[in-house]
Amino acid sequence: MKKGAVVFTSLALLAAFCIPAVAQPSNRAVETIVVEDFDETGKNEWTWNVATSRFIDSENGFPKQGYFEGQPNSLRVLNTGDETPKVYGVSTSFLRKGENWFEVYPEKDGKPYELPLIGTVSQIDFWVWGANYLYHLDILVRDADGRVYTLPAATMTFSGWRNVIVPVPTYIRQHSRLRSGPKSLMFVGFRVRTDPNEYVDDFDIFFDQLKYTTNTLSDIYDGYELREIDFGDSGSSSSGSSSTATSASTGDAK
Repeated sequence: MKKGAVVFTSLALLAAFCIPAVAQPSNRAVETIVVEDFDETGKNEWTWNVATSRFIDSENGFPKQGYFEGQPNSLRVLNTGDETPKVYGVSTSFLRKGENWFEVYPEKDGKPYELPLIGTVSQIDFWVWGANYLYHLDILVRDADGRVYTLPAATMTFSGWRNVIVPVPTYIRQHSRLRSGPKSLMFVGFRVRTDPNEYVDDFDIFFDQLKYTTNTLSDIYDGYELREIDFGDSGSSSSGSSSTATSASTGDAK
């Protein structure tokens, strides 16, 4: 009995160690990918733009946006070239207090452009400069089923730079179960909302170093490359029709 128990226990332990190794994606594939560093305009296929709610002070040119020299102190150690670090900034002024908002989003060819985040994303992080206003910052992402989720990021009641890390909930579907469906989570943009009682006539915000952490091999499987096969003008369908016609004529002969 003792010998049998030892053998059974050994097999159970072996199974416990082997099953996760086969079923779980490799942690070695986890990496951090920089989406935008805002240092150089024109190097990406997209630009940035701003959309606002109705009470923006457009007569005085708001919202205003642009690239400015600057960088969080924690990122200065990463400077390796001769480029002058830059950040992207937005200035807003609304005509009255209330539930005002504005969105900062990528744009391509004059239209909103969503940035693909490859792999299975565990978190999105970026640097944001606050002016100690009671405003609320969210990020918008689109899942593989086409739904847009609003993820709370920060309350802007601080001054200067802060690194904001936003976990991506596991209930958000990042990969379509269909072969032809979306293959990744999409970054839609930033949204800033004013508190109804906060001042709204003079607000500035700056962004730097947008990146995400992802497991790039989590959705890769044996034969993954066949997802992209294009049958084009394959003759298989006509061949099948010919076989059917032959069978039909054979049946008539009988």
